[in-house]
Order: sequence, then C-alpha cells, then structure tokens
Amino acid sequence: MKFIVRLHAEITIKSKGVRKRYGKVLVNNLKSILRRNDVNAKVIWCWDRIEVVVADDAHQDANQVSEILQKIPGISWFSRSHELPLPEGDPTDFTPIMDEVLACWQDIIPGKSFAVRVKRKGEHPFRSLDLERYLGGAILKHCAGSKVSLKKPDVEVRVEIDHDVVRVFGHKEQGLGGFPLPTQETVLSLLSGGFDSSVASFQLIRRGARVHFCFFNLGGAQHETGVRQTAYYLWQQYASSHPLKFISIDFAPVVEEILTKVDNGLMGVVLKRQMLRAAEIVANNLHTAAIVTGEALGQVSSQTLSNLSVIDEATDKLVLRPLITMDKQEIINIAQQIGTADFARSMPEYCGVISNKPTVKAQRDALAEAESQLDIELIKHVVRQSRVEDVSQIGETTEQRVQKVDAVQSVTSETHEIIDIRSQDEVDNKPFVAPKDDIVVRHIPFFKLATAFADLDNSKTYLLYCEKGVMSKLQALYLQEQGYQNVAVYQPPVKK
Repeated sequence: MKFIVRLHAEITIKSKGVRKRYGKVLVNNLKSILRRNDVNAKVIWCWDRIEVVVADDAHQDANQVSEILQKIPGISWFSRSHELPLPEGDPTDFTPIMDEVLACWQDIIPGKSFAVRVKRKGEHPFRSLDLERYLGGAILKHCAGSKVSLKKPDVEVRVEIDHDVVRVFGHKEQGLGGFPLPTQETVLSLLSGGFDSSVASFQLIRRGARVHFCFFNLGGAQHETGVRQTAYYLWQQYASSHPLKFISIDFAPVVEEILTKVDNGLMGVVLKRQMLRAAEIVANNLHTAAIVTGEALGQVSSQTLSNLSVIDEATDKLVLRPLITMDKQEIINIAQQIGTADFARSMPEYCGVISNKPTVKAQRDALAEAESQLDIELIKHVVRQSRVEDVSQIGETTEQRVQKVDAVQSVTSETHEIIDIRSQDEVDNKPFVAPKDDIVVRHIPFFKLATAFADLDNSKTYLLYCEKGVMSKLQALYLQEQGYQNVAVYQPPVKK
C-alpha cells in the first residue's frame, strides 16, 4: 500500500534549500508519527512528493493511515497510489491502465459526473489528451449513468505517467496545509480550554510553530482537568511528532488581589495584564519567541483596540492573536472541525470572576494607579510555584485526578452550613435565601475560600453555593485536593 503525499503550496515556492529542509522535516515527522501509531511504513523523500509505503503485514487499513495523514501539518493533499509499469512492447496499449482505473473507480463513478486528468513526465509516443480520451470512453462504457464534466466534476480520476511508471491515484484527500513542526519558532499559548484559545493554539501548530501551553487556574481541579485534556488532545492529534509542555499556574491569589484592590471597571484589563506578565516569565524560561492568545476584536470589553493596546504594554514579548478578525461562529466552526468543540462546551463559566461593568477604554493613568496597589512580587511567586509537565504524560494523570463531588439538597442545621461563594456584587443583587430558618449561611467569596476554609469548624460539612453551580463544584474539588473531605455542593431543589 502506497500513499503519495504533496507538500503545502507555500513550501514548494520557497528556495531550493528551504524547500529541501522543510521536506526533510516533514519526512521525519511522518516517520515519528507513523511509528507512534504502530504503522510499519517506509517514508521516502522524492523532491516533488513524499511516498509513504506501508508494509503489507501492517494492521492499519487505508482509512486508518488516511486519518493519520490528514492531521500532520505541512501536507497539502495525499492519495492512495496504485502503480504499474508502462507496457514495454507497445506504450500506446492503454488496456492495463484502463483495467487499473476501473478497479479503483468503477464502484464510485456510476451516476456521477467525472473528469480524467493525466500528467506526464518524460518522452512518450502519445499525448496526455490521448490517454484522457481513452480512459474517459472506458469509464462511460462501464459506469452506468456517468457523464463527463471537465469544469466541475463530482469525481476527478487522476493518472500520472512518470517516465516508465504509471500511477493511478485514488480519492484526493485534503491535508492540514501549513508548515511542518518545528520549522517556525516556538511560542507559548495561553490555553483556557474554551473555543478561542484552543483554535488559536491549533492555528500556530498548523503554521509549524511548536506550541507550549500555559494555563492560569482560576477554578480548581475540574477546570484544570478539562484544560489538560484539551492540551493533550491538540498534541496527540496534530503535534505528537515533538514534545510540548503544559504549565499550570495557580492564579487565584492574583485574582483575589485584583478583586480586593482594583476598581470594578478596570478588573478585566488588569487581570489580562497580570496574565501577560506571568506569561512573559514562563516564555523567557522556555525560550519562546511569542505569546499566543485567543482574543478577537470586540468580542468582549477587554478586547477593544484601546484595551488590547494597553494590555500589550504589560509585556515586551510579541503577542500573537490569530483570531483577531474572526467572528465567534467562525471560531466555533473551526473548533468543531478540529475536534476541540466538545471540550470547550464542557468548560465551565465562572460566577463573578470579573466585574459586571468593565471599561472599554482603560486609561493608562488609572491603570498605573490601580496597579501601584498590587504586590509586584506576587506574579513571580505564583510562576515559581507553577507545575510544568510533558503534555504526552497528561492522558494518564488527568484521569487519575478526576474526583466526584456530592451535591446536597436536603440540609440539616446539626451537620451542615452553607457558604455563599459569590462576589459581593452578586450577593447584593440577588441575596441567597436559606432553605430553613435555622441553617447558618456564611459569605466567603470564592477567591478567599482556600485560605478561610482552614479556620472553619471541621465537625461540620460545608455546602458551597453559587448561582450557576459551577464555581461551587470547582472550589469543592480544589478543597478536596487540599485534603478537606467535609465539603460538598449545595444544590437547591428545583421549584415546581
């Protein structure tokens, strides 16, 4: 079984030396990924193409090999190739070529329009057009209901005559395009697990950049588990030829400081600036050339041109935003195509992480004054405490960290207390009503919960509450990770 792989067009127009280098990198990537998938194959560099020859005793069928080739950056398209020698006695005897074409296409073409495309290399006693007409006539004769359409055919039958070798190609399958890893410089992507950041990461991988992932943990174990799974998926599907890093930073202390010291309208911009400052330290440690975000122009208040400008001033690193002009639906469509949409849909929304009335045009003077209240050493501290992992190892460890949290509806004053973990604004706008008069309700904002929980009476079980029920579960998971077992989630009964 042989596949012919064509390089992305942008590679073929480069200088001879660059084209050869990119081609050899792609060959090595193909070898590595096929080996990782237990495919016994030989990969051969042929300048204008790459040949992947799969051993006859390989367990993978053509569909499985095709799935692998579709996800390797640098490939424009590929096809299964059926090869036979040009007849020695009479090269104009097209019968063997016709037999091979019919064997490949006879079950597919009936009832469809088709075109035969022939390309030749070398000197032959016939024209490409001669062979096209012969094969077209044979197909019309043997495929009921078929018709010729040279402009917009349903099926293209492609044949290549390479001196004395004939190649009859199967279905033409599209590759990812782009450049092979790592022909571009390394970058650090800020991965939140949502639609935007996962698509932005994929776009840089597709362009040949090795992408390390930096995650700012605002929601405990379950949020991190989801993001780790997204990072592992992107690596496994599109970048498994090279090792990538996953860096997890506990950003709860930074969020706590912002929520307690920064004016309500500036919180979102300050948070993004603090993230870039932390990312710059990580990027420098990993020797990466740029920071990648999933921001799109005008999507939220912090992503106006004015705010993006002041956010970028927090770092000397180049900030790349591959989605900057995309609509949300375009981003979701790409996430669906690459397989990250399901991860993004399951990623939680947070209760009151930033203010409800953010500014769309943060003033530099106001930002400087607000940030003067912050501890400049805190960013360095949380980065020093970050956890760095090889993405290839995440698959196993993620499953081991998944824990279940009990959701409690029936509350008794003897054993339970309820902790409202929402922000003060949310509490003021929609006060929590206890299910019973004798139930104790505490208000501890989620960003203070980790430090305040140690001072609570450990003989009680504390039920965490937020309106959406998401942050409460994440915080319960986080506390369980810290060794507290007297914590669960309060789930109000559904009103009938």
